[in-house]
Amino acid sequence: METITWVGFSQGLFAAILMMSKHERTVADKLLTAWLSLLSIEFLTCAIDYSLFGYPLLSSSFLLFNPAFYLYVQSLVDSKFHLKWRQLFHLVPFVFFKVFAYVLHEPFILTEFLNFDSTLWFRLLFSFGSLLSWVFYNYYTARTLFRHRKQLVNEFSNIESNKRIGWLLFIVVFYNLFTFVSVVLASLSISLIFNFPLSPIYNYSAMLLFVYIFGFYGLRQRISYVEVEGNSEPEPENDKKERYSQSLLTAERKVEIRQAIEQYFKQKKPYLNPELNMHMISTALNFPKYQITEVLNMDIGKNFFQFVNEYRVAEVKLMLEKPNNLYSIEAIGYDCGFSSKSSFFTVFKRIAGLTPQQYRNSLGLA
Repeated sequence: METITWVGFSQGLFAAILMMSKHERTVADKLLTAWLSLLSIEFLTCAIDYSLFGYPLLSSSFLLFNPAFYLYVQSLVDSKFHLKWRQLFHLVPFVFFKVFAYVLHEPFILTEFLNFDSTLWFRLLFSFGSLLSWVFYNYYTARTLFRHRKQLVNEFSNIESNKRIGWLLFIVVFYNLFTFVSVVLASLSISLIFNFPLSPIYNYSAMLLFVYIFGFYGLRQRISYVEVEGNSEPEPENDKKERYSQSLLTAERKVEIRQAIEQYFKQKKPYLNPELNMHMISTALNFPKYQITEVLNMDIGKNFFQFVNEYRVAEVKLMLEKPNNLYSIEAIGYDCGFSSKSSFFTVFKRIAGLTPQQYRNSLGLA
């Protein structure tokens, strides 16, 4: 156990130093740096506990992980997010239980958790606070991530992995599974129904794994702002109708916006730009983004991602149909606005029903 604590301390500190050296650090990077630093301190205090008392004190690492993860996710997806002093209040429960664990010398021994002694109140309050923190923060973290991913198709024409931030969804699933198993095993041990030796090794080993994951992916992660709430899959028709049931756009305004969009795409071919996003279209056409999104979803029947990439696929088909075309299929995809080979092949097959090579072969071209 002591080995894990010292490894966790060194790795957490090392990851925080790497984050500090990251080029063009964002608010999210600064937040993750602080979080990794606090995690390394958590490992250090556990190692000190073993040296001073011979056993670990009651750990409040959940109360650190929950709010820190929530704030990190917010900093990645919310363009209006800023670090403020009042956000430190999220750490009050963690600091409170950490300090009192030292004041009371409260050990992490589950089989004696419900003993009627002078510190029973503290253990019960700790259990309630940890459970409440887990439910509250993880609900809002998961909701933020799912809303972000749902709205991507209305904001971006190419959706790279850094925008999908799928690794954070993996963290949500893994962390909640880990926490659920911990709660069940701890409850069984406390009630003496099943004396499972749930030692701090279980908790700190998982926390060490999180240090490695956040250190690795945090260095690679870029900001993925989506300014409007809202999958490359079409939004269900009922959801669309409910969402725009209170629309203030008149029929004439919708026709005007639709004609402007279609004319702009045919004449200017903005879809050839792989960085094309809704903000660029809104600026070019001088219509608010939410109005363009509504016309695309309700009148044209496509989200922004679908609409743009259908033009790109049509452009690719024209290039492939040219005789004696010496460009490779991948080069054609890049020239037509796709940002990666994988997204090009995936989108083309979903729209055309064939891979680019199969489409070229169907034309009888080499």
